[in-house]
Amino acid sequence: MAPTASPSRLDRYLPGLATLKSYDRAWLRGDLVAGVVLTALLIPAGMGYAEVAGLPPVTGLYATVIPLLAYAIVGPSRILVLGPDSSLAPIIAAAIIPLAAFDEERVALAGLLAIEVGIVLVIGGLLRLGFVTDLLSKPIRIGYLNGIALVVLLSQLPKLLGFSIEGNSALDEAIDFVTGIVDGEIDGLSAAIGVACLAVILLLRLWRKAFPGVLIAVVGAIVVVAVFGWSDDIPVVGPMPRGLPTPALGGVTVDDAVNLIGPAIGIALIAFADTSVLSRTFAARAGTTVDGSQEMAAVGTANIATGFLSGFAISASSSRTPVAESAGARTQLAPLVGALMIVVFIFVAPNITEYLPSSALAAVVIAAVLTLVDVRGVVRLFRVRWIEGALSVAAFLGVALFGVLQGIVVAITLSFLAFINQAWRPYRAELGRVPGVRGYHDVSRHPSAERIEGVLILRFDAPLFFANGGIFDQYVRSEVRRARHDGRELHTVILAAEPITEIDATAVDEIVELDDYLRAHDITLIFAEMKDPVRDQLARYDLTLHGEPRFDESRFAPTTGAKVDEITGQWRGDLGPA
Repeated sequence: MAPTASPSRLDRYLPGLATLKSYDRAWLRGDLVAGVVLTALLIPAGMGYAEVAGLPPVTGLYATVIPLLAYAIVGPSRILVLGPDSSLAPIIAAAIIPLAAFDEERVALAGLLAIEVGIVLVIGGLLRLGFVTDLLSKPIRIGYLNGIALVVLLSQLPKLLGFSIEGNSALDEAIDFVTGIVDGEIDGLSAAIGVACLAVILLLRLWRKAFPGVLIAVVGAIVVVAVFGWSDDIPVVGPMPRGLPTPALGGVTVDDAVNLIGPAIGIALIAFADTSVLSRTFAARAGTTVDGSQEMAAVGTANIATGFLSGFAISASSSRTPVAESAGARTQLAPLVGALMIVVFIFVAPNITEYLPSSALAAVVIAAVLTLVDVRGVVRLFRVRWIEGALSVAAFLGVALFGVLQGIVVAITLSFLAFINQAWRPYRAELGRVPGVRGYHDVSRHPSAERIEGVLILRFDAPLFFANGGIFDQYVRSEVRRARHDGRELHTVILAAEPITEIDATAVDEIVELDDYLRAHDITLIFAEMKDPVRDQLARYDLTLHGEPRFDESRFAPTTGAKVDEITGQWRGDLGPA
């Protein structure tokens, strides 16, 4: 009976094999159709994002095929589609272009970067670090992606109109773009084709989503250029090299590896953040669950594989995955079909792209990146909580003004600052008794709330740690002074401590000082509803006063209501039967 354990373990680490064993033939038609439909998006999207990354278009096809093959074996999600991504391509370009001027060197550096990204993700998955994507909060991610969208748009708009620019930041590119228009650098024929392709894609997206707008636009542009013989008159992609991807890491150095560590960590974080959200969403729709850490390792494996074989860093696609689902995909066979059809394209018809206008490819990228823009989301954040809206705008400006790589640092820094700000200055409230309502509630929100004679009940909605311990101490003291100023004689302060999930050494010192202050005014500090682990943590500090425990059993209460009943000597009479 022992051998049965090995297959189950193998199925766990190679989910593709488990899917193959349990494959239902009824799924085959949907998977095949979805694979064919996907191909229409995979080819132009892969080539377009390769150009955004500063790489030859064919590398986008390699970075599509290899990850799909790898993820089909090790990926836990049934229909997730991996490949080049609009949010990663500008970061890749910002990382490799300053280090290399020629395509061959850039391909090698992009491969090395993808391998480093993969290593970071695999290590994170093995260490069960799937939670690290929470470092990028939703407001920060919205602002960051809006910034990425602006960067990509500014890099592709000139190509759409038939000219090129160079800039180190979105501001530089915007200036160069306007200058190019003023100087009359627009190529009328390229611009007409590009704008027409963009219009076709966007109109079909609005009018008939079932129609493959990208495929119609790209094929139409190729046909027009071929029929009228315009391939020598406008910038075109050029023919693809025939053959499978091969290792292309020649010439990379240790210094290159060190220089790419920072970008690799940033790309890994963003890639997995996008992938985890998408993976969980589609798993929930299918009534299944996906292990975040296993997903992290699977995406890492796909990145390592494509890095060794002339590709670049990838993540899950938020545009191609829904297409696969809506086309009937049930398993990873659908993306596999798409990958195999790309291989067929590379071998059978690589010269087709000799007639593909660069402006048409720019239209594909622009249409895709427009889906990243979320102005409504920013407006909604400002309406709900202005600080989150401001953080989103700050992340956007970090990318737009300082660059994509610097924008990652800005985004992560802002996330930490947002967390510290929330924990540093949490919501605080004095609680009172609302007639006829169980529990004790914020007196600022309930004008009818009654204060208990001689008792001040307070709540501090955050863990107590070095950054907010002093604020907690000052808050309680100020409330005591205010109550005394209002003529209330206090003998007890009850801290409704349920929201407090942690107390560090610095905060403990503040609590001791607060307790001494209250004792000097003949006031007893009581902790109500404190969680057992936090109470145990407080006890481990072994706090004493005059040789006795400073906080003995009398200083803790199971609930605020129980302590108030004990102090008043009577049960509440304003409540009916429980």
